[in-house]
Amino acid sequence: MKKIRIFLLFFVLTLLISSCEKNFDPKIYGFLSTANYPKTEADYEALLMDCYLPFLGNWNYSLSTANQYGFYIIQGVLRLFDDPSDYCAPWLIRAWGGSWIKLSQANYADCILYPRTGGGDDTPNFEKVKDITRMTEIIGVLQNATILSDEKKSNFVGEARLLRGLTMYYLLHIYGPVPVIIDPTLVSDENAEENMVRPTLEQMAGWIKDDFEYAAANMSNTAPKGRYTSDYAKFCLMRHCLNEGSYMTGYYDRAIELFGELSNSGYGLFTKDGADAYANQFKMANKFNNEVIMALSTSKAGDGGGKDGNFFPVSMYVIPNDASAYADVANTIPTPFVWQGSGWGQCFNVAPAYYDAYEAGDTRRNVILTSYVVNDANRTVITRDDIGVKWSGFLINKYPPEIASPFQPTDFPLARWADVLLMYAEAVARKAQAVPTGDALQGVNDVRARAGLPPLSGAAIASYDGFMDALLIERGHEMIYEGCRKIDLIRFNKYRHNCTIIKGVAPTNQYMPLPDYAVQQAASYGKTLEQYYERPDYASDN
Repeated sequence: MKKIRIFLLFFVLTLLISSCEKNFDPKIYGFLSTANYPKTEADYEALLMDCYLPFLGNWNYSLSTANQYGFYIIQGVLRLFDDPSDYCAPWLIRAWGGSWIKLSQANYADCILYPRTGGGDDTPNFEKVKDITRMTEIIGVLQNATILSDEKKSNFVGEARLLRGLTMYYLLHIYGPVPVIIDPTLVSDENAEENMVRPTLEQMAGWIKDDFEYAAANMSNTAPKGRYTSDYAKFCLMRHCLNEGSYMTGYYDRAIELFGELSNSGYGLFTKDGADAYANQFKMANKFNNEVIMALSTSKAGDGGGKDGNFFPVSMYVIPNDASAYADVANTIPTPFVWQGSGWGQCFNVAPAYYDAYEAGDTRRNVILTSYVVNDANRTVITRDDIGVKWSGFLINKYPPEIASPFQPTDFPLARWADVLLMYAEAVARKAQAVPTGDALQGVNDVRARAGLPPLSGAAIASYDGFMDALLIERGHEMIYEGCRKIDLIRFNKYRHNCTIIKGVAPTNQYMPLPDYAVQQAASYGKTLEQYYERPDYASDN
C-alpha cells in the first residue's frame, strides 16, 4: 500500500453519478478548498458521492489512484467472476491474446505482473485498497459534520459505508483478504499505511458485515433510481452472510432474517411477458421493474466518458467482429444484431458443454445463441460445427442491442428478487444441513416456473447434497453473466471441479495472486504480504 496523503487544499470534486433518470443527472462541482468545503449539506453530499466512483459505468475513474477500472465496466465483475468460471470456454479463436486468453482459462499466472493502473488488457485492482482509505476518510468527515441533522448524517454515513463495504467485498473475492484502513483516525498514519499484511478471513468478513449492517439500518429507500438504498444494503448483507456463513457464527440466521425484511418491500418475479419474461426483464422497456432491487442505471447518451451518464458496453464484447446485421445480402432479414452489427470481439462466450446442461424447455436458454450470420458475400452461417475453428463458444445475448449505437443503454442488474429467493433457500438448507421445505423450497420452484420448468423432484430433493447440486445449477442458469458465478462456485467449493470439466483445464489458483509491486512494497516496510491465498477447504475441491 503506497503511502497515502490526502489533501483537501485544492481539488476537483466531480460528481459523476448519473443515470437515465432525470432526477439523478450528472453534476460537475468546481474548485473547492478547506476554507469553505465542506460547509453545507450539499457539500457533504457531494463529498459522499466520491465513494460511488468505482461503481459507475465509465471506461475508468480516478479516486485515490488514476486510471482505475470500475467494478461494472467490462474489465470488472464480468471479467473477474464470469469469464474465469464454468460459463466460458477458453477464448482461443480470434482472441486478443494476453490476459484475455489466460483469464478465460482461469490462468492467473501473469496477475503477479499486473501494474497499478488500467489502460491495457490487464485488470489491476489492488490499488482499490487506497480507495477504501479514501472512503474511510470521507466517512470520518461525515461523522464529524456539525451542520447535518442526526438523520441526514446517519443516511450519508450509511451510504458511504455500503460503498466501502462493497469495495472490500469485491477485493475479498478477487484476492482473498487484503490490508485495509477502516478507522478514520488512522488515515495518514504512517504505521497503519505501512502495515501491509493480510488480515484473517474472519476479520475481513466481519468488517464487511459491519459496514453492510450499518448501511441497512441507516440508509433510506427513497433515493433516486440508480442511487443505492437500504434494501440494496440488505441484499448485499444477505449475500455476504451466505458466502461466509460456514465459519462465521449466526451468518446463516442473519441471511434468513434479511429475507423476511426484504419480503415486505413489494419485490417479485417479473412474469408479465409469459415465456419471454426472463429475457425481457433485462431490456430497456423494463428498466427497474418489480424484480429489480438495484441496477447500474444507464443512459442512451452514455459513451464511457462520464459526463453523459453510465453505460454498459457488453454487446461490443460478446458479438463477434464479423457478425452481420442482416441474414441476407439484400439486407431485408434482420439478425439479433440489426441495431449494432458486429462487435469488437467475442471476449465472453457460453461453453457448449455448459449450454447442453440446461433442461429441455428452460426459457433462460433462449438468451444464448448457438449460431450467427457472418457479414460476408454469402452470409455464411456459423454453427456448433464451427466450435474450435471459427468461434470458441456460443453467444450470450442476455443484454441485446436495442438502439443504433455502438454502446447500448442496457441496465446491468446488481440485485434481483430471483437471486434473493435462491439465496434464501440456500441459507435455510445450509443452516439445517437438509433439503428446505415450505416457502424456501417454493421460492426455487417459483424461479423455475418462470423459466417454464416443473418443480424440483427426484434426486434434487432426495438428499441435502442432491439439493445443493441442483441449486448451484439453478443459480448458474438464472444468474448467467451477472458477475457472480465464480463467487458462487467457491462458496459451493466447486470452482476447480466445474472449471476443469467445462474448460478442460483446472484453475491455476482459487484467487488472483497479489501483484509483485505490492509484495515488494510491503517488504520495504519490513512486512510480509502473502502473495497467494486460498480458503482452507480448497484442497477438497476436486
